[in-house]
Amino acid sequence: MKAPVRVLVAERNFLFREGIKALIGSSKDFELADETESGIDLFEKILESKPDVLVIDPVAETFGLELVRKIVRYFPGIHILSISDVKHKNQVSEALQAGIISCLLKECGREEVLDALAATAAGDQFFCGRIISEIMVTPDEAIAENGSISCDGVKISSREVEIIRLVAEGLTNKEIADKLCLSTHTVTTHRKNIMSKLSVNNTAGLVLFAMRNNIISPNKYLFNTN
Repeated sequence: MKAPVRVLVAERNFLFREGIKALIGSSKDFELADETESGIDLFEKILESKPDVLVIDPVAETFGLELVRKIVRYFPGIHILSISDVKHKNQVSEALQAGIISCLLKECGREEVLDALAATAAGDQFFCGRIISEIMVTPDEAIAENGSISCDGVKISSREVEIIRLVAEGLTNKEIADKLCLSTHTVTTHRKNIMSKLSVNNTAGLVLFAMRNNIISPNKYLFNTN
């Protein structure tokens, strides 16, 4: 039987912390490793409880992205899920650059949080749909949509991230297939699925996503329509 994913909850707000703990306790797939309301003892909690996933609000006064960077540096095996009010593209980009894998909003529902925990534990990225929309749309498009954006989660597997990176670097489907030891058909299917998830319809959209999520650096990409 598969061991449950051990989750450490770092959250300043008492009620929200209790809610996450209750959610973890409601599923046999997860167990609470520990909890903290402050960054002061977070390293000690990690050393003692050895969690698989750290749930943290990186913009809370007691935590912050600098603390996240230190955790990633000293505990590279921990996968980090941000649950906060952060959704602006620059803030999301900074969080991902710091080492956070997945991002949810505090308004996200039960199933979305559980799905995000599972994906993050597996090393996959998971985003609230509203965060994806904020990353991908222009200000004019955001005004036009005016709150109609779904909060449904979007999971992006490590394989899909790899394909996004290679597409953004200008490789054709065949070149990607050769590099990853896959068939061209498999790469084409992955690419279609990725574009559907991100609601983009061309390579430029994939490049934009890759740049804004630190999958590639801004000076390393080619627009390729193959």
